[in-house]
Amino acid sequence: MFILLMFFLFKYVDDLIGKGFEWYVILELMYYASAANVSMALPLSILLSSIMTFGTLGENYELVAIKSAGVSLQKAMMPLLVLIGFFAIGSFLFSDVMLPKANLKFGSLLWDIRNKKLSFLMKEGVFNNSIPGYSIRVDKKGSDGISLEGVMIYDHTSNNGIAKIIIAKEGKMASDDKNLLLKLKNGVRYEEASGENSSYNPRQKFTRMRFKETDQKFDISSFKMNRTDEQGFRNNTQMLNLKGLVKKEDSLSKELDSVNKFAAMTVSSYFKQNNYVKGYSKVKAAEKQINKPVLSLLPANQKLSVIQSALDQANSIKQTTSGRLDDYTERAKNIIKVQIEYQKKFTLAASCLLLFFIGAPLGAIIRKGGLGLPVVMAIVFFLIYHIIATVAEKSATTGTLAPFFGPWLAIIILSPVGAFLTYKATVDSALFDVNNLKQLVVNLFKKKKEKPQVKP
Repeated sequence: MFILLMFFLFKYVDDLIGKGFEWYVILELMYYASAANVSMALPLSILLSSIMTFGTLGENYELVAIKSAGVSLQKAMMPLLVLIGFFAIGSFLFSDVMLPKANLKFGSLLWDIRNKKLSFLMKEGVFNNSIPGYSIRVDKKGSDGISLEGVMIYDHTSNNGIAKIIIAKEGKMASDDKNLLLKLKNGVRYEEASGENSSYNPRQKFTRMRFKETDQKFDISSFKMNRTDEQGFRNNTQMLNLKGLVKKEDSLSKELDSVNKFAAMTVSSYFKQNNYVKGYSKVKAAEKQINKPVLSLLPANQKLSVIQSALDQANSIKQTTSGRLDDYTERAKNIIKVQIEYQKKFTLAASCLLLFFIGAPLGAIIRKGGLGLPVVMAIVFFLIYHIIATVAEKSATTGTLAPFFGPWLAIIILSPVGAFLTYKATVDSALFDVNNLKQLVVNLFKKKKEKPQVKP
């Protein structure tokens, strides 16, 4: 979990730095992000711990003692299997109850953090433009952090486009929740204004005011982070439980059906087939066959108008359908995302069981405990699982794979691997014995060096 949280900080470091957040805001964000990382941390932890546990038992010959007492490997795994079963049930309840709420808190807080402006920082010798309408420059800051020397302020808030300039030898900063107050001393204020009439006047007013002490107030309320109402994020797919996902899928399907029916009605209005007398007349007439182009049956003076009308209708149909296709694709993708999220509520529990059945026999086979080889083997198998799951989910989102197989494909593929490793561990197979592999390679090279003797 610590490693995954470090990855999270690296990903969102640009949104967190330089905005003056309190330490508890960042901790709260990491707390909610840790809930989303459970889907990766818990299966990996179970895989690593099971490899380390049975690897240590095999390294200390405790598995040999267990088997010599007549206890099979499956029976030895049963207590831990019961424990992993409780973990699986707990992970399902967590995915359905706690994870949607954590995602809701995380999404709303991350939205507020991203939309918060950079905190107001006063740097020496640099114009600061953080406050709208003002440019502030300070030559030197005191050691106390509030004393200033050589203050220059450009005020661009006037409507005539001419900035007001304030220069002070020294000053002090004070602030509250909404305003920044600069108490300036021994300075000059310069104001330049256009002529009194609206026409061009080369003679302009220039005002210079000296002051011993003055206060300049700036509005910094926009720099404070305001919390958004969480209700606006509640309908997102990742923030719903099973009941909410079923309801959302039903609503999206009904909306898609309505859009399709409306599009069919809109397009069908362009196809005009008038059969007003069909079923009301007893007069029977033979069908007329046309063996030549339809346009040849029209009068010459009407052909151009008919062609133009048909072209206009074809362009209208093309524009209507192209817009409907984009809307249909987006709505269908939303339904697929809901179906994938529904299946992911169950895959976390299934992945815990699967990786236990891979890790436990794998540890019994390699017979190595500690944090050496077990960590390597756990990372290798978890990367295989994670890559297959990610590719399958992306394929299901784009529609190239059924939504059911997106979250379940990695479990389906690796289940035979778990069964194979369990069988090999049961029959005491040295599948990953380094000495056996070394001997196999040596024998292979020996066979290549030995040349067959050809008898005359």
